[in-house]
Amino acid sequence: METPLTPAEPMLWSGWGDPAKAAELPAPVRDLLAELLGVRAPATPAATFGEVRLPPVALPPPVLAALAAIVGDEHVRADDDARIRHTRGKSTPDLLLMRAGDASDAPDAVVLPGSHDEVAAVLRLCAEHRVAVVPFGGGTSVVGGLVAARQGFTGVVALDLARLNRLVSVDPVSMVAELEPGLRAPQAEQLLAAHGLTLGHFPQSYEYATLGGFAAARSSGQASAGYGRFDDMVAGMTVATPRGTLEIGRAPRSAAGPDLRQVFLGSEGAFGVITSMRLRVRRAPAVRTYEGWRFDTFAEGTAAMRRLAQQEGPPPTVLRLSDETETMVGLAKPTDLGAAGRDSGCLLVAGFEGSPGDVAYRRDRASAALVEAGGVHLGPEPGDKWAQGRFSAPYLRDSLLAAGATVETLETACFWSNLPRLYDAVRLALLGALGSPLVMCHISHVYATGASLYFTVVTAQTGDPLGQWAAAKRAANEAIVQAGGTISHHHGVGRDHREAYAAEIGDLGGEILRGIKERLDPAGILNPGVLLP
Repeated sequence: METPLTPAEPMLWSGWGDPAKAAELPAPVRDLLAELLGVRAPATPAATFGEVRLPPVALPPPVLAALAAIVGDEHVRADDDARIRHTRGKSTPDLLLMRAGDASDAPDAVVLPGSHDEVAAVLRLCAEHRVAVVPFGGGTSVVGGLVAARQGFTGVVALDLARLNRLVSVDPVSMVAELEPGLRAPQAEQLLAAHGLTLGHFPQSYEYATLGGFAAARSSGQASAGYGRFDDMVAGMTVATPRGTLEIGRAPRSAAGPDLRQVFLGSEGAFGVITSMRLRVRRAPAVRTYEGWRFDTFAEGTAAMRRLAQQEGPPPTVLRLSDETETMVGLAKPTDLGAAGRDSGCLLVAGFEGSPGDVAYRRDRASAALVEAGGVHLGPEPGDKWAQGRFSAPYLRDSLLAAGATVETLETACFWSNLPRLYDAVRLALLGALGSPLVMCHISHVYATGASLYFTVVTAQTGDPLGQWAAAKRAANEAIVQAGGTISHHHGVGRDHREAYAAEIGDLGGEILRGIKERLDPAGILNPGVLLP
């Protein structure tokens, strides 16, 4: 077994990522936000760590002692620091509450198991004592996926999987590696790189999210056009449930009944805890190149993307198109916010990774198709700037919140023929709910049959920013359902999407999921309140 050379650093408790990277917006950008949206600095400064309000620990001492007997005293933490850092995820409502000093959803304790057997024993103990368990990876959920319902439970523990952080084995013949779920993505890439391999999974949460979280939420990375979604990479898994252990996946494909991997992929910890995964890996690319293209309109750029997604042969590794507003504002390159011109059209970024010959072949084919579709080649600079700043947007959100703006993202997907309708419906819903917000969108995951839409919304905070966004989110969810989109392409369901998810799968679909839950988790301790309609 191999473990990372360096431990993962903790995230900022009231924001995203590395506290050293949080920066105040430049004065010209603040002035522009004030002029365009009426953004004003918040009347109340953000709470400091010492001002955070925590509820008392509800777990009885005998339960805490029993947990310590399983994982060791040092791996059961009920101190303020651990509880605060495991409170909620990183959605805008989550951050607004933390900035207000509200940690009312904090777990009573944080438990850090070091093996599958310890996970299984913790689940049995918690089921016996009716303690709710929230599986915790990187803490990057943006859909309320880390807040358990407390009613009817003795208490709540966060089951932090950080100690399950090993590369167990590599099968270079089959191109499969077994890794544990607590590995953060950069750690996994570091371990695989020593073998000349990569997962090729680079979502915006890459720097802090874990492999287990990727599986539990059906994550999709920014290079999904070339490497596929994370759920496509999972060849097998080991899962601990309160009822016992499941070993799933003994072949690349099977006709031996329904694929049980799909029960746990996207289950958000409601059915079991993934303790190891057999993942498809690729050889690390020798060449990476990104470039920009300009299209006059979002419709023209979308048609070009569809053409690439449906042509014979492999598509670009990265394919991303910003609409007119996102391109104008410069959010396609977060480090250049506000720097783009007003007649900038729509920016498309195409990226290619692989061997020199393969990259040259795919780039030439894609370039010919993009030129024929009306694209103007902008060279490598826009692509390189996107690649350099692709993990910066969450930090920008923190800066905007601190300046007095409400900013949040939401995403969906549908078939190509329905994409214009869905795009218009969500935009109109957000405009109607928020008045005069800035609504931006990009396509960043494409398939032969359809694509995703990823929206970013910026508006001036009202006196009740939580209520403000809740109303906008309800309107957007309703629009997505009515326009025929899926409620989530890669963020997951959590608590925020439960009602819309219920509408998407119907009454019978909900009954099936509840039946699975009742069989695997009879006491209902696993992430109660999340996912299930």
